[in-house]
Amino acid sequence: MRPIFHWPVRVYYEDTDTGGVVFYANYLKFFERARTEWLRAAGIEQQALAEKNAVMFVVKSTAIDYHAPAKLDDFLKITVGLEKLGSASVRFKQEAWRTGVSEPLRLCSSSIRVGCVDIKSLRPTAIPAAVLEKLATDIKTVEPVL
Repeated sequence: MRPIFHWPVRVYYEDTDTGGVVFYANYLKFFERARTEWLRAAGIEQQALAEKNAVMFVVKSTAIDYHAPAKLDDFLKITVGLEKLGSASVRFKQEAWRTGVSEPLRLCSSSIRVGCVDIKSLRPTAIPAAVLEKLATDIKTVEPVL
């Protein structure tokens, strides 16, 4: 697996259920956001990819395990690791970690497969060569200011 990219997320009220715990499906939103920023760090803008190459990435499958809950106001680190790069798909390993505490705690782990599809037909298609090349190189971690 290549170096791990990470993206920070703060848990807001809208992310939680009535008990103040992050609603389980919201981890998928956090993971999507981190993958988008991973692509951006690689120099790949999804809107430009759609306009220039008439392709887009879609989630094909997810497998997710929950280890501990995140709560309102927690600060999370969402990781993105490239597990497998194919000609038309990418498999990621992603995790959510609670940070800002004495010892980081893994909250959730997943394997997410994303496919490249033609915009018009929505059928699988090859990832454009220039994009494939960027995805195959090391992507440095981005540390944004929140």
